[in-house]
Amino acid sequence: MPELPDVEAARRLAARVAAGRRIVDVWCAADPIVFEGVSAARLRAALLGRCVRAARRHGKHLWLELDRRPVLMMHFGMTGGLHVPVRPPLRLRSTRGRAPAGWPPRFVKLRLTFDDGGELALADARRLGRVRLREDPRREPPLLGLGFDALRELPPPAPFHALLRERTAPIKALLLDQSFAAGVGNWIADEVLYQARVDPRRAAHTLTAEESGRLRRRLRAVLTAAVAAGADSDRFPRTWLFHRRWDRDPLARTASGARIRWETIAGRTTAWAPSIQR
Repeated sequence: MPELPDVEAARRLAARVAAGRRIVDVWCAADPIVFEGVSAARLRAALLGRCVRAARRHGKHLWLELDRRPVLMMHFGMTGGLHVPVRPPLRLRSTRGRAPAGWPPRFVKLRLTFDDGGELALADARRLGRVRLREDPRREPPLLGLGFDALRELPPPAPFHALLRERTAPIKALLLDQSFAAGVGNWIADEVLYQARVDPRRAAHTLTAEESGRLRRRLRAVLTAAVAAGADSDRFPRTWLFHRRWDRDPLARTASGARIRWETIAGRTTAWAPSIQR
């Protein structure tokens, strides 16, 4: 599932392709599930001719801010993502103006064309993503009720510890709660808890100030590193639990040699190292 680093990479892609450019064509799939409460005709009327001012993100939600409301909001669900055409660096005269092979992508739901010829497409194979129009996204669902953005709005140490002291849920469950910290998904929560050496089953309010400080620092560090890598997992540090958490090998160990254990916490598969995380 796309998590905060993936959505931030998509935001940066959208900013590069769309910011400062006018939308000259809009294509929408006939998919009332993905296009929540908005018809293709309404979406086209809202977007066509509008200039994109900026690409914004909060947690796992992305939106294009236009020169006139409403804004275009996107959530990628399990398999959604943004795509742009990949063109060869040298194009023969006979190929000019042709779309590159494989364009548009499979399962495309929305395709925008800009006044400089650039294109941006949203594809979603499993149809679990959502496209919405919102007048004021931060004051309306789904952003309304979300917690702080885990990358850009992480509270200072004392307020962060105070937030934990208010919660009795297991710390793994709390990190996954989007009303607490928007953008943290399953692998990020496991990685942060592993690096902070905190047992994922611990009730959040039992963490000491020193432990919550470690947790906060590792949350910032993991997200910063993953975003800097462009959400490309091949570029994540080889010491991360991430590289060893997926196949549930009963003999799997961390880079430091600690045995990895898997169990279900808050309905999600959790990988952790009991000898390290207390």
